[in-house]
Parts: sequence; C-alpha cells; structure tokens
Amino acid sequence: MGEPRGFVNYQRKISGKEPVDQRLKHYREFLTILPNEELVRQGARCMDCGVPFCHNGCPLGNIIPDFNDLVYRNQWREAIHRLHSTNNFPEFTGRVCPAPCETACVLGINEDPVAIKQIEMAIADRAFAEGWVVAEPPQQRTDKRVAIVGSGPAGLAAAQQLNRAGHHVTVFERADRPGGLLMYGIPDFKLEKWQVERRIRQMEEEGVVFRCNANIGFDIPTESLVNEFDAVLLSGGATLGRDLTIPGREIPGVHFAMEFLPQQNKKNAGDTLEEQISAEGKDVIVIGGGDTGSDCDGTSNRQGAKSLTQFELLPKPPDVGNYPRAHERPASTPWPLWPIILRTSSSHEEGCRREWGILTKEFIADAQGKLASLRTVRIEWYCDNESGQQKFRELPDTQEVWPCQLALMAMGFMGPEQKGPVSDLRLELDARGNVKAGRDFMTSRSGVFAAGDMRRGQSLVVWAIHEGREAARSIDLWLTGQTNLPSAMAADFAAHAGTI
Repeated sequence: MGEPRGFVNYQRKISGKEPVDQRLKHYREFLTILPNEELVRQGARCMDCGVPFCHNGCPLGNIIPDFNDLVYRNQWREAIHRLHSTNNFPEFTGRVCPAPCETACVLGINEDPVAIKQIEMAIADRAFAEGWVVAEPPQQRTDKRVAIVGSGPAGLAAAQQLNRAGHHVTVFERADRPGGLLMYGIPDFKLEKWQVERRIRQMEEEGVVFRCNANIGFDIPTESLVNEFDAVLLSGGATLGRDLTIPGREIPGVHFAMEFLPQQNKKNAGDTLEEQISAEGKDVIVIGGGDTGSDCDGTSNRQGAKSLTQFELLPKPPDVGNYPRAHERPASTPWPLWPIILRTSSSHEEGCRREWGILTKEFIADAQGKLASLRTVRIEWYCDNESGQQKFRELPDTQEVWPCQLALMAMGFMGPEQKGPVSDLRLELDARGNVKAGRDFMTSRSGVFAAGDMRRGQSLVVWAIHEGREAARSIDLWLTGQTNLPSAMAADFAAHAGTI
C-alpha cells in the first residue's frame, strides 16, 4: 500500500449531512461529499493487512484494498475499472449497502474501520462525472435468448452480465418503470432515481431490451417464456409482506410499507396519484424496526407527520456506537461478523420515538370507522429449554393505547408471491417458502433459474447483485458449455493469491 502508516496518521472521516431542518423540506440526496484530498487520505488508511477480511464481509468479493490504494494514488480511472470487475452498480451499493465490509475491516478490531463505502461511492460518482462509464455492447452475439423476470438489482446485474456474454436479453417488469425496489422500494433521499435511469440507459445502449407493464403469469403467459426463450431467470424478489392478523386489521389507515413508499416515489417522478396514503398531520406508528421501517420514518417526516413512533418486537440491542471495537461487540456476533448493535439511521436522526419489546394487539377505529389508535403490550424474551428457541411472553399490566391515524407495517417479507411463474411452473419451494434452486441457480424446472430475494429470501441489495452475477454465470455455462463471466469466489481467491 502507498502509505504504510496511513491508518495511524489519519482518522476516519465520512460524508457530512445537510441539517435536518433543511433536508426534511425535500426528497433529494442530502450527503455532502468529501473533497478529493480527504478521500485520498481515507484511501491511505487501508492497512495492507495481509488477509483482507473486508472480502469476507462483501458478498461481491470486491477487491477493496486495491481500489482503496488506487484512490490514494489518485488513479481514479483504474479504480472504477477494478470496482466494476466485481460490482455492476457501485453507485447503488455505495449509497444503500450497510457496508458489512467495514464491520469486517481488520483496522476495525481496535480503531475506526476504513471508510470503504464512502470511497466506493466516490469512485462511482467520479467515473460518471468524467464520462468513463460508457456502454459496453458485446463484440459478437450468440443465438441464445434469455428472459429475465424482474428488474431489481438481481435482474439488472444478471441482464448486464448475460448481454455482455453475447446473449439476447429481454427483461420483463410488471411496474411502469424498470428498477424494482431500486425504483419503487428505496426512497429518493437515499437513492435518487435518475441514477437508476442512467444505468438503464447504459444497458439499453448495450442491447438489453426492457418490457415494462408486463406482469408474467397475468398479462403474459408464463409458459410462453419457456417456449420462446432458451433460458428464463426469475428475479422477482420476496415481495410478500408479513401481515399482522389482529383485530382491526381491516380498518382504513392500516397499510403495508410497500403500499406507502412507492406512492411517494411515483409522486416525486411526476406521476399523478388518484389517492395517496399520506402521513401529513397524523400520528404515525411504524411497526417494524428494520431498514424498511426506517424508510417509512424518513418519508413520514417529510410528508409532515404530527408524531412518529417506531415499534420493534425485539429487545433493544447494546448501544456501543456504529463501529464497536472487537472487545465492545456482543459475544454472539464477534469480529468480523456483522454485529447486532443499536443502529441509528439518518431517518431516526430526523425525529422518531423508538420503542423496543412491544407487541401490537389491536387496531381501534373511531366513530367514522377510520383508524384512531392501537393497543399494545410489552413483552420479554426467553429461551425455551425444550426447543432451545428464543420465544417471548407478554408482561402483565403493560397494556397501552397509542393515538394513531396511520399504521405502517414494515415487519419484513415472507418470500415470493405464489401466483404467477412460481405456481404456473410448479416450482419446488424450500422450507422458508422461497424458490428452491441449487448452487447452479437452476430451479426444479430445467432451463428456469432463480436469483435474488426470490431464491434466498429478503436480503441486501449487495446480495441481490451477487446473486444476479452468479446466476448469469451459471446460465451462460448451461447455454454454451463454457463461460468467461467472473465468479465472486474466483475473484476473491485471486485477490488473496495476489494475482489481481
């Protein structure tokens, strides 16, 4: 590495944020990017640690020490080339990935880890600004046609890889715009949609065909894809939201998070909505403490919620900061694992009451039949001696009634929707209700593959990109008997061996 004592000489520094009172007035990105000279210093903090455990944290096998060093040396064009060799969309992951690479950083054992996510985003943004990201159509085409169902991060990654391998790729998307959760699941203040559209344009210039408003199994018969294409990849995500079947669930004002979030994205895009679910002037309660719940928080505050509270069923995790040293981590998640700790998102910073160990028991309507409040009870968790599983029990005399005119359920996702391709093709499911596919990503139907959340269950964008890339490699191999598409495992091994 360029500066052997960089991790001693420089402290971790990341992007600043626009003040809360200012950023709540809009839905744009609110990060203030570091100047070039500071990014160079952050790259210098990479330790040349010998065994880069950041690779262990990154599903894509990003060659992190290399691009850190290239930024330190101001070799930005080579840095984006190195980053694109393992990650199709670093401008997405540099913004929305929680950075498990950083929690696995060797420097993070006893110091603040290297600002890997910050550097990744800066490389991608610099590459676009300089015009280095251009269409890369294949030099020659095969006669193979591949259909991809779903245009989220897994579908997009697979489409770009397969198209660059020379195959004719058509992506089917049931929404009116491509991008999947990148377009309609993630708020604009975390990922502005022109960045998604920019990648879509690049892929179209490379030869990928997008067909929107195409709901496979409904608008287009599923079997027609199997008959007309040489291979089919299902990457429709795990869109079946976890419901809360309690008294009052049918009352107007109780909604899934994914009914609420896409509407604001559509409005930001200039669409006219017949009726929008709005938090304006309401007591809002978000049920679920994960990323989707946090996105509901940020959107609700921007819409002008009267009050905002977020419920979490689990107990409050230890508050040891965002980057705990090895000795500060919970024993159940030691370094280099992803630590189970209290995390405060930018949306939480904008104003949100957070309640832990709380169970919603009933939604209550007012005289007009609209949601007015909800009833809860406090719980405690314990280990069942017979099964060894964690269970909870209600605590006596802890019932409360909370004012609430808008309840948003963000309790995670149960898996892929069964109607459509899954049932039409009679695909075998695993024990969790996901489409069962082997290490080659092939489902129980020959020629039909699955990737992303549809295969592995609800997960991160970075895992979806990984799944799409690996599925593309398997499909290319199945179609042609050979493949030059890279594997994350191969890239990781080569990086450790010093050949990359």
